[in-house]
Amino acid sequence: WNQDGYPEEVLKKGEFWRERFRYGFPPKQSADWAWIQHMIASTKENGRIGVVIDNGCLFRGGKEKAIRSRIVNDDLLGCVILLPEKLFYNTGAPGAILIFDKNKPPERRGKILFINASEEYEPHPEIRKLNRLGDKNIEKIAKAYREFKDIEGFCRVVSLDEVRENEYNLNVTLYVLPKEEIEEIDIAKEWRELLEIEKSLKQIEEKIENYLRGIGYVSTKEKGI
Repeated sequence: WNQDGYPEEVLKKGEFWRERFRYGFPPKQSADWAWIQHMIASTKENGRIGVVIDNGCLFRGGKEKAIRSRIVNDDLLGCVILLPEKLFYNTGAPGAILIFDKNKPPERRGKILFINASEEYEPHPEIRKLNRLGDKNIEKIAKAYREFKDIEGFCRVVSLDEVRENEYNLNVTLYVLPKEEIEEIDIAKEWRELLEIEKSLKQIEEKIENYLRGIGYVSTKEKGI
């Protein structure tokens, strides 16, 4: 992903450029949406496409935003999955998966499923600096895609109208924030620990007073002040 693009005049030299780039020409500095359009154009009418992309592809402006908006409005995008960080050798940044469906079932039309899988990983068993998607992580993501329903802190079905209101920004965290874990506090245990600390402080205070008395120092308590 994130490869340099080609000037519009170069892309127009291709035999099928009108079919390939019907949603617009990408900027010179990024070919992400050129490759995506090529895949869409090359897929049969009832086909689906899954592509791993750079997160910036989801929200960059200019020509890329224009292409995104047209593809979203054609109701081709079915799912956006935010991946964990440190999955790839060449970057520690998290990537994303876009799933396009050229023939959505009726219940999925006019909607996009956003899945925040940023916490779905396990340490790589061989490469210390990397993470990987474990079997349980993959199954959880796949199940969410199949069921196509909201799960708090993990995934949400979003209408195209909401995406339009957000100016075609497909950043997953805009729609799904990870659920915050609430730490359970054992009040009785915490109270016992507090009493132990107070007891220890009192013992230390008595030791200090005995030491001071031994060197002839009289505390303010003994003076009656």
